[in-house]
Amino acid sequence: MGGELEESLVELRQTFKSGRTRSASWRKNQLRALIKLIHDKEDNIFEALFQDLGKHPVESYRDEVGFIEKSATNALNCLEKWMAPTKSRLPLGFFPSKGEVISEPLGVVLVFGSWNFPITLGLDPVIGAIAAGNTVMLKASELTPKCASFLAETIPLYMDSNAIKVIVGGVDVGKQLLQQKWDKIFFTGSPRVGRMVMSAAAQHLTPVTLELGGKCPTIVDTLSSPSDIKTMVKRLISGKWGTCSGQACVGVDYILVEEKFAPTMIDLLKKTLKKLYGDSPIDSKYLCRIINKNHFERLHRLLEDPLVAASIIHGGSLDKEKLIIEPIILLNPPLDAEIMTEEIFGPLLPIITLNHIQESIEFINSRPKPLTIYAFTKDETFMRQIVSETSSGNVVFNDTFVHFVCDVLPFGGVGQSGFGRYHGMYSFEAFSHEKAIMQRSFIIDPDARYPPWNDFKLKFIRFAYKYDYFNLMLVWIGLKK
Repeated sequence: MGGELEESLVELRQTFKSGRTRSASWRKNQLRALIKLIHDKEDNIFEALFQDLGKHPVESYRDEVGFIEKSATNALNCLEKWMAPTKSRLPLGFFPSKGEVISEPLGVVLVFGSWNFPITLGLDPVIGAIAAGNTVMLKASELTPKCASFLAETIPLYMDSNAIKVIVGGVDVGKQLLQQKWDKIFFTGSPRVGRMVMSAAAQHLTPVTLELGGKCPTIVDTLSSPSDIKTMVKRLISGKWGTCSGQACVGVDYILVEEKFAPTMIDLLKKTLKKLYGDSPIDSKYLCRIINKNHFERLHRLLEDPLVAASIIHGGSLDKEKLIIEPIILLNPPLDAEIMTEEIFGPLLPIITLNHIQESIEFINSRPKPLTIYAFTKDETFMRQIVSETSSGNVVFNDTFVHFVCDVLPFGGVGQSGFGRYHGMYSFEAFSHEKAIMQRSFIIDPDARYPPWNDFKLKFIRFAYKYDYFNLMLVWIGLKK
């Protein structure tokens, strides 16, 4: 693998050096090819996702196929606008001159895909990298072998194989990749591995984008309308169990709710779960599998704590052979238990009750900054308080997960949940360098710029910095002096 990796990297560098990836036509052709791939191989993708994760075709289309098609189409439609230089209006003090900012590709970039959304989290960053004019190495996750093989075998048939490559393999391959010099690394995964990526990137001063996740809290304010409560519960279920059975960085991790409202919410949660997944959810075809036995055992261990097990109020069935865990709700598990200190990444939902919903802000602030805060409330004052008094990558009111599929909003974390942002134009920017360009004239050259220095020149420079509006006049004064 070492020699093959070196050869691939040399080829990517040569392709970028040739300059062909910089043209708008090349970028558009690759985006069109990706869209065609998605259209032609939709059924193959559905099958690969089912084999790896047990995803239903509807979930696969919503979260993977349709997402990538929309993202690539948006990039194709907006590419020329994104590529266009941005003219800058310069202050009068720089007259006569002109300035602009152009976006140039970073070079050869490395993208680490993730197993929970192996198509989306692999190809969406690649779309941004291609749109920005880079060559790309995609490391597909070894935990979803069918999807990894599909990407590795299919992408070269549709796209420029000298500029876009897919590599498969385990931890050893990942380590080999990190030993190389890249112009950008984009990683989606756990904070533990994210630290390794960042440490390796630092050896070459390589910029990184880290999409890491964390415990995403959901604040549920007391709602009075039955229809609002019903909608809230369905969206909670979708955001917890409807996205890869909770194996999602933006999935609902736990709920904060007032004690007086909790029984109403919990009762409807139980009824709606039964309606959506039947009397035996463990046999439902709408729940994804846990990715592997290691993750299954990790989730099982979270429930083995006697105090945690005692807090289960709904569900509890696990099928080790099928790697299925039915939706489990826990009420007030110990706050120092692992289920409340580590990201759950599975179908277990703790509910924490509070005396007053405003206490949720202090609760969230006492923990690492989350990727997303969800809040169901109609209280505008409380909404402003959540936005201004907490820190998170994103905030979503009265829904879950939907911000992830919105191309016009940036998506990314802060603090332990990661840094950097992408989606839509922000993906283009993530893989671009914004280069400032300034062009001056030889006509005006104020003497105050040059020695010998004197008090007048100091006053001139001080005044010019302070009162930019008068800079043009001061330039002419400086000329005369």
